[in-house]
Amino acid sequence: MNKVNVSGLGITTFGTHEGETLKSLLLDACFQAIKEADFPKIDAVYVGNFMSGSLGNQEILGAIVANDLSLGAIPTVKVEGACASGGIAFRQAFLMIQSGEYENVLVAGVEKMKGAPTEVITNAINAAMDNDSNEKHAGLTFPGFFGTVANRYFYETGASKKHLAHVALKNREYALHNPIAQFTKPATMEDYMSARMITEPLGLFDCSPTSDGAAAIVLSKGENGVIVRSSGQASGTTQMQEAADLLSLPAVKESARRAYEKAGLGPEDIDVVELHDCFSMTEILSIEELGFFAKGTGWEAVEKGLTKHGGVVPVNTSGGLLSKGHPIGATGLAQIYQIVSQLRGTSCNQVEGARIGLAQNLGGTGAYSTVHIFEGVK
Repeated sequence: MNKVNVSGLGITTFGTHEGETLKSLLLDACFQAIKEADFPKIDAVYVGNFMSGSLGNQEILGAIVANDLSLGAIPTVKVEGACASGGIAFRQAFLMIQSGEYENVLVAGVEKMKGAPTEVITNAINAAMDNDSNEKHAGLTFPGFFGTVANRYFYETGASKKHLAHVALKNREYALHNPIAQFTKPATMEDYMSARMITEPLGLFDCSPTSDGAAAIVLSKGENGVIVRSSGQASGTTQMQEAADLLSLPAVKESARRAYEKAGLGPEDIDVVELHDCFSMTEILSIEELGFFAKGTGWEAVEKGLTKHGGVVPVNTSGGLLSKGHPIGATGLAQIYQIVSQLRGTSCNQVEGARIGLAQNLGGTGAYSTVHIFEGVK
């Protein structure tokens, strides 16, 4: 099988883009990535996106990219996997080059969420739940789901709201040095504790924001620079009532297992991580499911600073979804952007000597997960 490397990166700032359209954001990130890759012949385009139809009345994103960037009559695909859309799009592009079908593939992710009324955005996001279920009819939302998980985690461990604060404030501290991040204003424990409650025990700082933004990557055949060591994907339950263990994200654990096995590596080999902190509680669960800390001990790890520089493994050095922002379709690619930059030695919040990185992208309440492992080679 072919080796696959990252030859180009592109990203916009995350936050509010009043003067930009979804299309202009997407094309901006794509052109950046192609330019950095030195304008190779692109064989295919994959675009991760979740809500362009419902929020912007715009589909055919892959064809738009190929047309407006004059890439020719190449195959294009829009990929939807809720918040994991970008990670899944990346995986499909990687597999196609690995198999020998293509040599250079442009992968992008985009979302334009700002500007729409809160009710409209909430309804669009809730399409990532099983809407024909008792839970949905009872009014369950994503904050409600992860708030329930947090309360249960508190009950079964020694954790409390202050441990969620450690996650949120760590990620905000990292975002201060990320030029594309949505939130770059310092926050204190007092700010965190006094923030508006969203759903008990999750406050404003515990929930990822709505965001505009795009990210893009060119993948190429070969093994120069940063290579993709492996790709793993798995699915999980779509309903809380079907979960064997409310404090587990089986799709995260299984996608990680597959990625580790294919890479011939384990969690102890990873130098830097970007994971899907859609809520502060999700980061604590995910560091356990990814194998960095034993089940039920993630709260202790964040309290001790083990997920920061100088700890066991720095997590979400970009600021994560909580502070970097979460333009849904772009999130998986933005995570990879940060990991590749870390392995190139050019990242914000650079981890000294980083050689192996991992990016994990979640969809729904655990319906999808992708894990990609990267290695910087000379």
